[in-house]
Amino acid sequence: MACRPDVVGRTGLAFFGAMSASNFHEINNALAIINENAGLLGDLIHMADNGSELELDKLDRVSSRIIDQVSRTKEIVRTINRFSHSVEHPEKRVDLGETVVFVAHLAHRFAHMNGVAIKAKLPPDPVKITTSPFFLENLVWLCLEFAMQVPGDEKVIAISTEQLKDKGVIRFSNLSRLTPEIFEAFRSQDELAILDTLEAQITADLEKKEILVALPERFSGP
Repeated sequence: MACRPDVVGRTGLAFFGAMSASNFHEINNALAIINENAGLLGDLIHMADNGSELELDKLDRVSSRIIDQVSRTKEIVRTINRFSHSVEHPEKRVDLGETVVFVAHLAHRFAHMNGVAIKAKLPPDPVKITTSPFFLENLVWLCLEFAMQVPGDEKVIAISTEQLKDKGVIRFSNLSRLTPEIFEAFRSQDELAILDTLEAQITADLEKKEILVALPERFSGP
């Protein structure tokens, strides 16, 4: 398939929008919990002003909930910030394992909505490649989105990375419902023009029920 900038651009925008919206939803959820507990603090103070005993254990619990959600919000903002900056670099040296773990974290809400757990395992030694970080994240997401449709009964998708000669390989495992027909339908989608942009290859091991993405140690650029 020849590289199609229109398809790659459309796919990238859809990916950026979906991940951003998902994480902003998480921020709204955290803010709602903070607002609810701030209201509880106000109620406890109002009750104390009207002569009720101030229950310090309740104050402590409410305060802890607020602190937890503030910490959660800061982590979400850090995630969005890192994701946004990945667009800035058309080419960069990246750690393949860390990228996979990051995208799995980014897609946590989608996995939860699909009733699936993602277990991303870092290799003993870093697998470094030079590529487009944003398009790599996009490709990992496309594969994850597909994997979420064909998991086994345990509903756990395993992801690992490894170095094979001059290639960095991402392995998506535990795809018990993977069939040749399903894989071919996935691989023929226009969105996978992004594979060509990254000079990557995708294959399926039907016996092991996994898909593998092989990326060059250095690509020639988008």
